[in-house]
Amino acid sequence: MRVAPEVRLVASDLDGTIIRADGSISARTIEAFNRARAAGIHIVFVTGRPVRWLDPVRDAFGQLGTVICSNGAVLYDLEAQRLLSAKTIAPADLVLAQQIILEAEPGATFAAETTRGLHLGAGFAEHPQPVGTEPGTLLELGSAQLQNEGVVKFLAKSRTRSADDFLDTVGDSLRHLVSVTHSAFGISLLEMAHVAVDKSVALRDYAAGLGIGPAEVIAFGDMPNDLEMLSWAGHGYAMASGHLAAIAAASYRAPGVEQDGVARILEQLLDGDASQPWESPGPDER
Repeated sequence: MRVAPEVRLVASDLDGTIIRADGSISARTIEAFNRARAAGIHIVFVTGRPVRWLDPVRDAFGQLGTVICSNGAVLYDLEAQRLLSAKTIAPADLVLAQQIILEAEPGATFAAETTRGLHLGAGFAEHPQPVGTEPGTLLELGSAQLQNEGVVKFLAKSRTRSADDFLDTVGDSLRHLVSVTHSAFGISLLEMAHVAVDKSVALRDYAAGLGIGPAEVIAFGDMPNDLEMLSWAGHGYAMASGHLAAIAAASYRAPGVEQDGVARILEQLLDGDASQPWESPGPDER
């Protein structure tokens, strides 16, 4: 199988996909995306990050159109710096989700990302907090402020389980209330959104607005929060450096983020290279 020439939209995750471990986006990657834009291909970034963490995109690409944030809960116009839409979690569902998690993991701590900022529960932030971590408002699930702002992502942290184990333990019990996933190596952090939200839903709707179907989409991702997007896209690429679940869900594999994997696949597409796409990660690229 090869990368199809009819691709009209590139959808890419950020962290671990084009943003490297040092927080940078390589010059090669920037050039590849700019070439794709110049060729008339639509670009949309689809990230778990909140709007307030889009500086790497601005720095690399300027005010680049629309970004799908918070795992699909938020659509944001980066050029106009304007929130276009947000799907929020019902307050009652937040309370029930917290109860379910605490029953399975009594030491869990919580935070909530709203359309306006971060609300931190007791014990959620590390002490001292990492450099660059901005302070948040105290989390009160029943507060009028939280309800007025609207929660787009509810976060739960475990310090006793791995992220995969944490998700396996509580995921099935939560899915009637919220969608639940995780997206980071090295931290056990569950990310919950409106029950009907994931990256693929937001990307499908965005693509449909452009008259684009899944067969015309190439998508890149690396973590469990990318699974649905990688499965939905006609050409889904998991990063070789990514989570094994993402690799299993995708039809193709790209070289790891540190090897400029996304840029290499885009170059192949733009250069009309009909060779076999890169599929088999070497031991040094996982």
